[in-house]
Amino acid sequence: MSVDAFLQARDFLFAHRADYDTAYRDFRWPVLDRFNWALDYFDRMAYGNDRPALWIVNEGGPGDNSETKISFAEISERSSRVANYLRGLGVKRGDRILLMLGNVVPLWEVMLAAMKLGAVTIPASTLLNRDDLLDRFGRGRARHVVTSPDNAAKFADIPGDYTRIAIGETPGWRDYAEAAVAPARFAPDGETKASDPLLLYFTSGTTAKPKLVLHSHQSYPVGALSTMYWVGLQPGDIHLNVSSPGWAKHAWSCFFTPWVAEACVFMLNQKRFNARNLLDALARYRVTTFCAPPTVWRMLIQENLKAWKVALREVVGAGEPLNPEIIEQVRAAWGLTIRDGYGQTETTLQIANFPGQTVKPGAMGKAAPGYRVRLLDPEGAEQDEAEVSLALDPPPLGLMQGYQGEDGAVAPVSGAAYRTGDVAMRDADGYFTYVGRADDVFKASDYRISPFELESALIEHVAVAEAAVVPSPDPLRLAVPKAFVALAGNHLPDRDTALEIFRHVRATLAPFKRVRRLEFAELPKTISGKIRRVELRAAEAERRAAGGRGAAEFWEEDFPELR
Repeated sequence: MSVDAFLQARDFLFAHRADYDTAYRDFRWPVLDRFNWALDYFDRMAYGNDRPALWIVNEGGPGDNSETKISFAEISERSSRVANYLRGLGVKRGDRILLMLGNVVPLWEVMLAAMKLGAVTIPASTLLNRDDLLDRFGRGRARHVVTSPDNAAKFADIPGDYTRIAIGETPGWRDYAEAAVAPARFAPDGETKASDPLLLYFTSGTTAKPKLVLHSHQSYPVGALSTMYWVGLQPGDIHLNVSSPGWAKHAWSCFFTPWVAEACVFMLNQKRFNARNLLDALARYRVTTFCAPPTVWRMLIQENLKAWKVALREVVGAGEPLNPEIIEQVRAAWGLTIRDGYGQTETTLQIANFPGQTVKPGAMGKAAPGYRVRLLDPEGAEQDEAEVSLALDPPPLGLMQGYQGEDGAVAPVSGAAYRTGDVAMRDADGYFTYVGRADDVFKASDYRISPFELESALIEHVAVAEAAVVPSPDPLRLAVPKAFVALAGNHLPDRDTALEIFRHVRATLAPFKRVRRLEFAELPKTISGKIRRVELRAAEAERRAAGGRGAAEFWEEDFPELR
């Protein structure tokens, strides 16, 4: 059976969780034919299983936290009721369901229910606006919507004859509570092929219009094995991942990966992000594994981490590269090493620092089991620094089916390799170091500049919370590195702070890499939290063409004391 092959592959990774060399050499993706992860694996694992599967804490005021804890057996039955309910409303195999919810129990129930039905889920952030939703309905071809009452108003002028379901009483919408009385036993209308479509993701659009990424019943559910191996999850763990619903990382670490490992998904819902309260939750609820993007880690290290006695065993970071300064501060406070991981909406975990491996500061690690990573130049030749690419002979199971086009057709991934659009370099030990998006790397005085390297140096300064480096056009040197800086704490966006930062990068970076211009500003981000360097780059080019400067902008030549 396909599920047995899946479990054998998972158990092999469990057995070699601290032996990367063996895991990478001998791991093989399971060969699947008919496979429905929710029916064949989850329901079987959840039967009679009273261990906690989902634990949600809603943060109120001091001492006012409401909790919901649901077992594997409970959520298995509830998702079957939801599947029967949705089928009764006309949801059919292959239909697209737009799922626009926060971290509430129905999010997990609908994900499982849609999988059982063979429907395709379009995860959507609650931050989407009208134009975003029109895009989801137009290009995504959504036919059903599940959302919350407070977001239902966003659909008021979205045309179409689509099923409307709200988590609570909402005029003109079906009440999701009706699902509770649907039959508890679900019988599928047929078998699910492992290659059948499962998820349609819209990318965050950091450099261009969002792409439509289609995943199958095997690419994310089974592909999550590489992610599970990276996090180091074990049965019974309590896993907290800081990620918003609607984005692929939420499916990675708040859905598939923990449940593949038979671990509990822990969620902390905060009305507004508060680093101290997050640290309180990590300690109070005895979270054992924790994943957060660098943006969150940067805020956490502003606190005295030693003041929190945590039960953490594994800590990881993903979304953007981790700066070495963050890793060192966490290690000094907790004795734990944050292990960086790299992947995309189009894939599961591709490259990482795995449990038991030596972590090289600044490196994102080695290729994940099941992935053969190549660094290819534009001509397809392998180099020690080039575009991160995946060999396709055969393709890794965690790779998407392809991009869906405007006409609804899916362009399958083809050729000898899948190119990620990211540039990395590889050292003699096989470790990969992130250089930047191919679109973000630029030349200054004929030197290639990696924004990430300069940004890592900048955030080592106590005044810098976040930084983004882009080329600033220059008539003599083609371009010079310019940093847009978001300040930490009570630091002022003035001349004295700029001078301190310029002195810091002079002492840290080689002369050809030095930041020559600096502007204090709020950094533009996608709704998934990634910095939009493309926006900063375009704005800087426009400003240089006009000959202007920002109100809080400083150039190296403004400071005689630096000469």
